[in-house]
Amino acid sequence: MTARIIDGKAFAARVREKVKDHVTRLKEDHGITPGLAVVLVGEDPASQVYVRSKGKQTVEAGMKSVEYKLDADTSEEDLLKVVQQLNDDPEIHGILVQLPLPKHLNEDLVIGSIDPAKDVDGFHISNVGLLGTGQKSMVPCTPLGCLMMLRDHHGSISGMDAVVIGRSNIVGKPMAQLLLGDSCTVTIAHSRTRDLPEVVRRADIVVAAVGRPEMVPGDWIKPGATVIDVGINRLDAPEKGEGKTRLVGDVEYESCAKVAGAITPVPGGVGPMTIACLLANTVTACCRANGLPEPEGLTA
Repeated sequence: MTARIIDGKAFAARVREKVKDHVTRLKEDHGITPGLAVVLVGEDPASQVYVRSKGKQTVEAGMKSVEYKLDADTSEEDLLKVVQQLNDDPEIHGILVQLPLPKHLNEDLVIGSIDPAKDVDGFHISNVGLLGTGQKSMVPCTPLGCLMMLRDHHGSISGMDAVVIGRSNIVGKPMAQLLLGDSCTVTIAHSRTRDLPEVVRRADIVVAAVGRPEMVPGDWIKPGATVIDVGINRLDAPEKGEGKTRLVGDVEYESCAKVAGAITPVPGGVGPMTIACLLANTVTACCRANGLPEPEGLTA
């Protein structure tokens, strides 16, 4: 068996096209332009690249893009003032404070200061609680992207046995809640799970989000299972030259692809879906703020 490759890059392009179409209708029918504000504190190189990409894709989707770049020594008080200003701005429908923040800033406090209705990252404790109780919420982008790809591949995942490897607040826990919401039987596994290989082998769906490079080998995978690899790990690649690296996921791709029915590659799988779902969440937040129907196929 050779797994079908789930092309996240192509799927994300389709999601962005749906977002763009919905933005066009919002402008033409209601005179509304969704707005996304991104706040970057400090000069972390990876964060800078990510923020630039977000801004570019926001504009390409026809939305308003606002960026606040603050010095690394910005005080908590000043950062909270910026967030409050964005909370109060009716033209801003989504607010994202880029993580990680400098160590002197309290991330929980800052995230908690964002209006939950504008929390397009889905990290606010109110959204966590709403998601956990099956109510309407803003959903974290990476798990939302995984769910969209699973629905697209399977049609319905109701009744399927799903194992999520990893229990982070950003991916593992919300992913499990989303799978429960689609009527899967869900197990959250982690580094202390007893007989982890056997737990994973019973799954129709495996979502690997543990942050350990190539931790899951092919002999853990049930034949025909769908494997969603959330991991992005950088390993040394001396064969490419001195100082060179390569990206790998949390699953051992070659061995898993021989057993699975479908699998996401790294890179080019889950990664591209994160920004696409950020744009989708911004449109959803805009529609909710204006009492308009939510975009079909872009929500949980």
